[in-house]
Order: sequence, then structure tokens, then C-alpha cells
Amino acid sequence: MSRRDFKGKAILISGAAGGLGAALCHRFAAAGARIAAMDLDAGRLDALTTALNKTGADVLALPGDIADADACRIAVERTVADFGALDGLINNAGISQRSLLRDTDPDVIRRVMEVNFFGALYLTHAALPHITARRGVIAAISSVAGYAPLIGRTGYAASKHALHGFFDSLRTEVEDAGVGVTLVCPSFISTGIGAAALTASGPRITAGGESTPEDIAARIFDAMSEGRALLLPDRTSRLAWWLSRLLPTTYARTMKRRVGAEFGFKDKP
Repeated sequence: MSRRDFKGKAILISGAAGGLGAALCHRFAAAGARIAAMDLDAGRLDALTTALNKTGADVLALPGDIADADACRIAVERTVADFGALDGLINNAGISQRSLLRDTDPDVIRRVMEVNFFGALYLTHAALPHITARRGVIAAISSVAGYAPLIGRTGYAASKHALHGFFDSLRTEVEDAGVGVTLVCPSFISTGIGAAALTASGPRITAGGESTPEDIAARIFDAMSEGRALLLPDRTSRLAWWLSRLLPTTYARTMKRRVGAEFGFKDKP
């Protein structure tokens, strides 16, 4: 099967200014793609743009909030106006949440959904006609929490599960038109998203270690090039995928033992 060539292609990346988003910008730029970088943090976005310009990359900075449908529409319009086309979209922007539901204001979960799900919806909806015209590609950064339960992350898991229903269904609508849709489900990445989690409660516990943003970005680039529908980019995500499907009770017990301690959960005697 032939690989997609991203040289000269216009790729819009949300949450671009730091962590995995910045690593994705650098990886696609290294392949010759033109980068439309969208982020709410204008200062970090300027720093990213400066760094990419030093490498000779063609980059467009797009300050904006993906939870705002108009901002998403404007970002797509500016990308097409500047680059003449839009060939790919990576829905990377997101926020985390870490607290038991009993301790969580429902408005917190609403905010997580607004960013993680509705932000991806708004940006994808605005970009879809352009990407379809180019037989392009769309990716969404989900998580292990998108296909398996994760204690203390009810809102986060709900938002990521929603991405799976949305993008798996979208794939059935656009694949015959030549559009690729890739879901990416990493476990823990050293990006700092956990430290910025809404209603954070103590240190984040990672099961299986953390991957670097650069490693995951490289794996995402390859998966999108190959037209893969699903990427489980690390050992923990692959183990969680199979264990949660084949032995869901064992998965839940193991997950609670490894992650539940931060919420005071203890192993049953």
C-alpha cells in the first residue's frame, strides 16, 4: 500500500503550541508540510512559529479557542486563504480532568466536553469540505480513556469515548471519497497535561511510564501516512486495549490498583 506524501501539503494542527502539538508540527514540517498551528496561548504559539521558521518551515500561526465554533471556522478559512488548500487536520487540543465524580462540579465536565469533543467537532466540520476536495486526512488524539474506563477521569473518559463514536462513524461517511480518518490512543505522554488537569487532586500516577512527545508524534506521522484507522502507540495502550476487551473485570481491577491509590482506593483483601 502506498504511503501518503505530506510534502507541500497544508496541515492544520490544534493545540499546537506545546507538548505533543509542537512535536507534531516539527515532525510534519520536517517532511515538507506547510503547518497551520492553532492554539489558545498566543505567546507559546509565537515561540513555536519562531522555532519552525528557523528550520525553514512554512508556518501560519492561528491564535484561537477551539471551543469557539467561529474561531474554528476562521482558522480553516485563514489556512485555505494562505496556503490555497487544506490537506490534513490533526485534532490534538485537549484538557484533562482528575477527580471523582462525587467531588466534581458538572460544569467542569461540561468544559472538558466543550474542548475535547466539541472543539474537534467544530474544527472537523469546518475543515471537512476542503479536506474532502483534496482526498486528505483527519486525525484525532484520543487516549486509553477513549476505549477503557479510567478511575477519577469520568469527564475526560466521556469526552474521549465521544471522539471514538464520532470519528469511527465519520470514517464510514468519507472513506469512499478517499479521506483517511485516524484515531490515536496513547497512554501517558510527558506533556504536562496532567499537571493542568481540571480539579486536580494530587500527583498523577502513570502506569507503565511516559512516552516522549517526539516519539508519539513520529508514530502518528507514520500511521497517518499509512492510512491506519487506529494507532495504539505504546505498550501500555496496546495491553489496555486487549485486556479491557478480553478480560474487562481483570482490566478494571488492575487499573484501580495502579491508578486508584491517588484517590484513596485500596486493594480488596
